[in-house]
Amino acid sequence: MANPTAAMLVIGDEILSGRTRDSNMHFLAGALVKHGIKLAEVRIVPDDQERIVTALNALREGYDSVFTSGGIGPTHDDITADAVAAAFGVGIDVREDARAIMGAYCEKMGRELNESRLRMARIPEGAALIDNPISAAPGFSIGNVHVMAGVPAIFEAMVASVLPTLTGGTALMSQNLTIRRAEGDIAGDLRTLANEFPDLSIGSYPFVRDGIYGTNVVIRGTDGTQIDAAMARLCARFPEAVA
Repeated sequence: MANPTAAMLVIGDEILSGRTRDSNMHFLAGALVKHGIKLAEVRIVPDDQERIVTALNALREGYDSVFTSGGIGPTHDDITADAVAAAFGVGIDVREDARAIMGAYCEKMGRELNESRLRMARIPEGAALIDNPISAAPGFSIGNVHVMAGVPAIFEAMVASVLPTLTGGTALMSQNLTIRRAEGDIAGDLRTLANEFPDLSIGSYPFVRDGIYGTNVVIRGTDGTQIDAAMARLCARFPEAVA
């Protein structure tokens, strides 16, 4: 049986403008691989409700799980929760359990639970809260969609909270080989190898170091025996390669 699949929807004008570099995708991909879930698609959309709804509906229909990042803070342009509610056709309002979490945190920190902070307690009807051990304001899950903060430390904590609730598959394994030849010189050999091992993913990533062209080859799969066999075949073909 194939491993479950996931998609990610990154939300925020600051990502698309280049002002903020997204690191959440890289973290999520690594975390999902360990859980046996394949991150198969990532989309980035601006802070625009119609664009968020359209993208979210497409992704949640196409993949087992969808993770969103960004747009659940206290400011006027944090519209992700409203967009998710619209995508699912449900209402949204301040929820008492989320309000209690925010209230306790604000009291502890000596802050006012004002109207702006209460925006972060607005949860779509029928959603389950995602714990935020860093700044309290919860994310939420509805259907197969998991809505999380964009701040990397908070996003990572929320992923850690959600992953144990998801059905995973066989963890992916990988081996790397550095071949000091240009990618075009070894492409034919890699094609032959891919045909021999159709259940494996064989990727090639060219580089130039000190004027020397080379290629990093990564072999991925769920069967360690096949990966070993493919790697042995490649090492025999390129004995100068470095694992």
